[in-house]
Amino acid sequence: MKPRFLLVTTICVALLLALSTTVLGGAWKGTITIWDCPRWRDANDNQYHWMERKIAEFESSHPGVKIEMIKVPWAELAEKLNIAIAARDWPDMAPIDISGGTVKLDHIDQGVLEPIDPFFPKDELADFFPAALEGYTYKGKIWGVPQAMTVHALLLNLDIFKERGVEPPENGRWTWDEFVEKMKKLTFDRDGDGKIDVYGFSTYVLKGYHEIFPMLFMDGATWFDEARNWNLNTPEAVSALKKIAALKFEHKVTPQTMGTADVGGTFQAFANPEQRTVAVEPWASWAIATCLTSPKYKMNFMVAEYPIGKRGKPITISGTGGFVVFKQKDKGKLETLMEFVKSITTTADQLEFAKNYGTFPARKSAQEADPFADTPQMAFAAKMMEYTISVPRHKEFMQIDDRLQAELQLVFNGEKTPEQALEDAHRAIKRYLK
Repeated sequence: MKPRFLLVTTICVALLLALSTTVLGGAWKGTITIWDCPRWRDANDNQYHWMERKIAEFESSHPGVKIEMIKVPWAELAEKLNIAIAARDWPDMAPIDISGGTVKLDHIDQGVLEPIDPFFPKDELADFFPAALEGYTYKGKIWGVPQAMTVHALLLNLDIFKERGVEPPENGRWTWDEFVEKMKKLTFDRDGDGKIDVYGFSTYVLKGYHEIFPMLFMDGATWFDEARNWNLNTPEAVSALKKIAALKFEHKVTPQTMGTADVGGTFQAFANPEQRTVAVEPWASWAIATCLTSPKYKMNFMVAEYPIGKRGKPITISGTGGFVVFKQKDKGKLETLMEFVKSITTTADQLEFAKNYGTFPARKSAQEADPFADTPQMAFAAKMMEYTISVPRHKEFMQIDDRLQAELQLVFNGEKTPEQALEDAHRAIKRYLK
């Protein structure tokens, strides 16, 4: 009887231990691996300070839990993550906007992500804007926790406008023709050597980034029409792309680098005080906060809408950012992970993002705190949310975007006409549209 009693006792103890580490999330102990990307700089030029602080706070309140952070540049996130998913070696958590295709919808169907619904009661979800939750909703479930919403806008260096005696657009709104005329006046030879060294406009073209797309949509095109047919080889799309290309090749109001994939160089040309050779550039709203608060890039600027084309109203691109949790085998670890995600997406966190990172809160409670009362540039950008188009939800959007952006680069490199590039893009992506 004694051996049998010992066996039963051992089994019971083992079951209790398993219960304590899997059912009670707070009792789980172990290592969590997260990926994160750079955000706003602190006084030491550290762009990961916010997440490092949040990790330290969580580890302090959860003895036995260690969180390891892998730092990943935003431009490399999609590729690295897809490699990790293919190898089934994904992190436990990462900052992902699923509408942008970094995680494919097929991946969700394959069970790569964990739904958050079981861990967020309805009263908690009610604090999020419906549009923010929509960015993570697929087949009736929510696959991530929204942290922030963004919008694209034009940033105008007011010192260059003043230098050239050019009036900024009244109330931040202008037509395409008005925009072109001002860009011509803002393009000039500053040092008198006979060469143009300051330009009116510039931007970059790179898969996964859509600063140029509101201009591509200004005459009425979008990615897809209401019947879900491809809409970027239409006369409206060709008309818009011709106008944008003319900025470089006909009006000559852009540097030669306009339309390349040089993200960093484009921003430096606008914001670096040692350069500032471009008067107007489109950026996502994070750049607004950078130019307002960064000791290195702080400058005199305003925010304006994209110019109005044949559509008859301004247009812009919006997105939702947040965090996703990847598939877990251990229930206790999953609960601890969800607890951590909740701890970094609070109202206070979203207010901190709004004030320092140039994003708009995904929580109603954070927006109600009026985070932009002292920043008219962000307040103006917030009003542009009325005119937003979201990145389309499509299982193969990453591949579609890759082919389209490659063709746009060829236009701005002078290798293809707008008509040829958009038609070639359509041919290349047909197989993804079925």
